[in-house]
Amino acid sequence: MRARSQRGSGLVEMVWLSLILLLPLLWIVLAAFEVQRGSFGVSGAARAAARAYALAPNDVAGRERAAAVARQALADQGLHDVPVRVRITCSPYPRDCHNGTSVITVRVESAVTLPLLPDVLGAGAPTFQLSSVHAVPIGRYQEVR
Repeated sequence: MRARSQRGSGLVEMVWLSLILLLPLLWIVLAAFEVQRGSFGVSGAARAAARAYALAPNDVAGRERAAAVARQALADQGLHDVPVRVRITCSPYPRDCHNGTSVITVRVESAVTLPLLPDVLGAGAPTFQLSSVHAVPIGRYQEVR
């Protein structure tokens, strides 16, 4: 019996090993970029929503403006169809946020879908939850009356 030639098998093994290692690494990089984009968008949305709320003439208009601005800030980052939740709290006057020394705290919550992953066992596409909080004193962007 003659021994089979091993010529060229190292190249084949290297190609397969490269594919096996590089594809998961590529997915990790893409997922990290997607999460970073979402994180940047949520952070900007919280900051913009807090400013919009502080500049509004009253609390009702402030809530509407904050929600619209948060959605626009996320859309600016390419996150058009993501769920968004905007929660606004005020202290020390929870019923009148536009009162003299109030501090407005805006929390924006959202989620990004991780790329290139299918619906696993019918549970929906895998997502990564994101949230950001921004606080603004009421007199910072407008004159207190």
